[in-house]
Amino acid sequence: MPDSGLMPEPSLTVPETMRAWVLGGPDEMRLTEKPVPVPGRGEVLIRIDAVAICATDLEIIHYGTPALVDGEPPFNKDFTIGHEYMGTVAALGPGVDEVAVGQRVTVEVHAGCGQCKRCRQGMYTSCHNYGQRAKGHRANGFTTDGGFAEYAVNHVNTIIPVPDRMTDEEATLVVTAGTSMYGLTELGGLVAGESCVVSGPGAIGLLAVAVARSLGAYPVILTGTRESRLEIGRKLGATHTVNVREADTVEAVRAIVGDKGADYVIECAGTEAAINDAIRMTNRGGKVCLAGFPHDMATVDLPHVVKNNIYLYGIRGEGRSATHRAMQLMADRRFDATLIHTHTFALQDLPEALRHARERVDDAIKVVVKARGAAALCQEAAE
Repeated sequence: MPDSGLMPEPSLTVPETMRAWVLGGPDEMRLTEKPVPVPGRGEVLIRIDAVAICATDLEIIHYGTPALVDGEPPFNKDFTIGHEYMGTVAALGPGVDEVAVGQRVTVEVHAGCGQCKRCRQGMYTSCHNYGQRAKGHRANGFTTDGGFAEYAVNHVNTIIPVPDRMTDEEATLVVTAGTSMYGLTELGGLVAGESCVVSGPGAIGLLAVAVARSLGAYPVILTGTRESRLEIGRKLGATHTVNVREADTVEAVRAIVGDKGADYVIECAGTEAAINDAIRMTNRGGKVCLAGFPHDMATVDLPHVVKNNIYLYGIRGEGRSATHRAMQLMADRRFDATLIHTHTFALQDLPEALRHARERVDDAIKVVVKARGAAALCQEAAE
């Protein structure tokens, strides 16, 4: 069969209700029954097969932000979070002929309103009508129901076909790779041969290494505190790694790229110290992508930024169709994203999956929840 993402089943039976986890109060998740959503014009119903846990999911569960449901915090709204999911097309809304029932797909998070200034510029992750469903905006898992359930509705613009040879687990990682790709896009597009530093070997940082190296960056330097993560970074393409517990980060980077500093820095740690290190290791006229989410106000060396004509970019999500480009790199086996997939749980075991992700049990990086067939898979892994 050609590598089309089509599954052998020509049609799917869609039930009236589904299992879904909903957010109660802070740190409270509840498994319940909800009606299966019905796709409207330009929408697709997806039977969710797998969903990965993102650090932002943990933020939403505890703090509420950055989720927003009808203009209010997401607590006690019968709201389902989760945004890094893939599955099988189960039904098509009116006017949809771009995908077929039975096709395996993964998704982008954001579908902008399509009418505001930012959406018209292609910046749909910065939609001016964020959270306003009446305007057509959707951000599944943030403003509209997401993937910790058995079904979800997505706008057809957010659908990406999954190759036959790609596993469900790997397909859930496309959004993470797409976020890294978006960061490089906003920096102006990586030019082969430019030096790139990635600070923080979490999921986004590790795949930022993979994407940067796939696009020809050299050298690609990964900085972090855990040797196990740095080792994964090397497997994903890092030409050099720096353990910040053993060396001065800025000095170590400059020793590799030269005194002038790095061309690009992707900062994924989100701490004040890491942000300032990123600025000081960047060369004059260089660019820094702030991909980490700081919790608090940070004192930043802006005099150094201005004096050295350094550009700072903040990114939100996986915009400008970066997930489509990331998928192509993954489909072409330019890097092995599965290296960051460490644990798998069944949908009913979501609380334990969240605990593994939150507490980094067994050095968990990407924890994947399977809505279908997970029990047998987990039993097999245990044996």
